[in-house]
Amino acid sequence: MFESAELGHKVDKEEYDAAEPELRAQLLDAQFDLLEAKSFAVVVLINGIDGAGKGETVNLLNEWMDPRHIQTLAFDSPTTDEAERPFMWRFWRALPPRGRIGILFGNWYTDPMRERVEKVSKKADLDQRLDEINRFEAMLVREGVLLLKLWFHLSKDGQRKRLKALEKDPRTRWRVTEQDWHAYEHYDRYREVAEHTLRHTSTGDAPWMIVDGSDPCYRELFAARTLLDAMRKRLDADAHHWVARQTAPPLPPAPDARNLLGSLVLRQALDKKEYQELLERYQGRLALLTRDESFRNRALVLVFEGADAAGKGGTIRRVTAALDARQYQVVPVAAPTEEERAQPYLWRFWRHLPRQGRVAIFDRSWYGRVLVERVEGFCSEADWMRAYSEINDFEDQLADAGAVVVKFWLQIGKDEQLERFRQREAEAHKRFKITAEDWRNRERWDDYARAVCDMVDRTSTETSPWTLVEADNKLFARIKVLRTLCERLESALGH
Repeated sequence: MFESAELGHKVDKEEYDAAEPELRAQLLDAQFDLLEAKSFAVVVLINGIDGAGKGETVNLLNEWMDPRHIQTLAFDSPTTDEAERPFMWRFWRALPPRGRIGILFGNWYTDPMRERVEKVSKKADLDQRLDEINRFEAMLVREGVLLLKLWFHLSKDGQRKRLKALEKDPRTRWRVTEQDWHAYEHYDRYREVAEHTLRHTSTGDAPWMIVDGSDPCYRELFAARTLLDAMRKRLDADAHHWVARQTAPPLPPAPDARNLLGSLVLRQALDKKEYQELLERYQGRLALLTRDESFRNRALVLVFEGADAAGKGGTIRRVTAALDARQYQVVPVAAPTEEERAQPYLWRFWRHLPRQGRVAIFDRSWYGRVLVERVEGFCSEADWMRAYSEINDFEDQLADAGAVVVKFWLQIGKDEQLERFRQREAEAHKRFKITAEDWRNRERWDDYARAVCDMVDRTSTETSPWTLVEADNKLFARIKVLRTLCERLESALGH
């Protein structure tokens, strides 16, 4: 697929000088239209052959547009902090908000390709990572991101001439390193891996654009026009209220999905004396497990979801009582802020992921997309339907990076909920816990029950299963959570 980029496209200086002023003005206009509309973000991936003009082209784009509204980032080898989290963590943190442009060097394609070129990984490993990237990019596009992927290409002879020319000029000699010549020596291998990668990941959602890097004038005009055309097309479409969305028919529920919650015996027996004995036992086990030497290479991600007034807060306090305060973070999740709404919905959760040896406790979570957002109509059916697979992918990435993901749904009966609501209203120190939204959610009890059953059915996986907790008896619920947590950790740590 690189043959056309090796034909040696040329643009003479006269043609370049004639095109430059109008192209610069149009790019700047499009950038400020984007900034004003704030309806989508632009992510530009810069990849390709060393010496093909990637850096020069990005410098030019920053010069032609307003660099204050462009985030240009270059990723090197992961830092210690980055290496202790899932592979995609640092890229999620780099995504620009709506209205901005992000230009990413050394992005999520770089390491998988390098590892394959150097034969650190197998072809099957590369293909698995590329499949994950395809799903990630499809999610970005469906979340409204305009994703442009530019591959700057040179022939092998063109790369050699380019490196020689840079070395010859005292002003640019510093730019040529041993790594560049090492890449040249392995050009054929790199080209083979690159072609496979681009064919695998050039999709309808995010196609690759091949940039011939042999002629600077052609290269710069091509890249600038590609960016301008994509931005203007999207801005014009949004101005006419046209939004491209993938639609899918709703999946039928599993045969017994609607009975998941109804089959629970919600009032379980456990007296206070036995509770105190079990609480001390399981908190002690949990404390030892999270201080164990083997936990230093793992992370723990806890998800607490449940019916309003089901006792999530009290249960979380019993978990944190067993942990070192320096070791964990509780992340309370409410309605997204303006900053969070400017990003794909999973962004605000990625940035709170723990490093190895740490614990993140989510009091409500990314499952809001398939619960409250679904029931209250805050997103389209297509959005929450695709979220099941996106969430499964997300949790698989956590597990692949060594995190132990433990998810709890705390369920109480409708009568028990009413009693707890009334108690909260009657007690001064608990009134803050009851809101008009709680009463409104109660009126949609059946809708939420249906959404919960679908959620559990479609996102309870082998690596990240749901645990349903019968919570009419708060004491029983707390012990079940602690016992389950200890068992999951012991299994993961090989105890």
